[in-house]
Amino acid sequence: MKKAFLIALLVLFALAAAAQQRPYPTVDDAEKFRTSETCVVLEDNQLSFYNAEIKDAVNKCWKVTPFKYIKETEFNVTRTDPSFSFIVLTITNFSNDKSGSAYDFLNLLLGADVENLDELPEFCAIPLSFAGAPEEEYSYKLGLIIRFMQYHADLVIQNPATSALRYLKYYNKNVPEITGKTILVRAEDLAPEISTEEKIRAYYPNKVRIVEEEEIITAIEEKQKDVLIVHKVGPDGVKQTGTCMKMLIGTDDAIMYYYDSHLVDSKNANGLLISDLRRLARF
Repeated sequence: MKKAFLIALLVLFALAAAAQQRPYPTVDDAEKFRTSETCVVLEDNQLSFYNAEIKDAVNKCWKVTPFKYIKETEFNVTRTDPSFSFIVLTITNFSNDKSGSAYDFLNLLLGADVENLDELPEFCAIPLSFAGAPEEEYSYKLGLIIRFMQYHADLVIQNPATSALRYLKYYNKNVPEITGKTILVRAEDLAPEISTEEKIRAYYPNKVRIVEEEEIITAIEEKQKDVLIVHKVGPDGVKQTGTCMKMLIGTDDAIMYYYDSHLVDSKNANGLLISDLRRLARF
């Protein structure tokens, strides 16, 4: 996985700064995070829609540490201080994705006195959207994503020896619990061959409803019990190749119940696939 920060000095170079996966937190890192102050890194653009949305999400949902907001340029100064942790937007691409596609991720990092940005311990990284896609694609889910991020961070703190938490596929252990829950999904997040509820039932017998964005917003705001939403990130617009990432997250508990990804091609659409439904239906 290659990553580059959306920091003022690096924006012009986008994905030019390639790096390996960030280190998984140690027991010492976990203790430092417990007592850290979390800095939410804002874009320097005063008119940024992201800035307003992340502030609203963090103000409402972040409970695990004290927090404050800083500018991109301040991050360059404070990132070496382990008394700070950071919620920061990054651009990511994947070594196995030959399309050159890039994605916006939200990362939770701990400050450390290291030379390279990609050496900062990473407590969580979750995909938000295809890089450059309208922020409206994910902004209505930011509160839920922030809740999941702190849930995941707490798991890492409690289980620093469990390196499987480095990967979102860790949460596939929760797939058996999906039975009895209702999945809400937008039509545009489904492959064409399962574009209706009737077609879905041919592969998955449990509750799935195709809904508009407004109903997903209501489920998140009300923390509706036993409801999962599909969070899909994949190629945007005219681009037909790249990586598609699919997640199911509970609106009541902010726990991830499923994660998978695939490369988009002529046989695998940019959305939830029949193969995903079959995996969910095995329990």
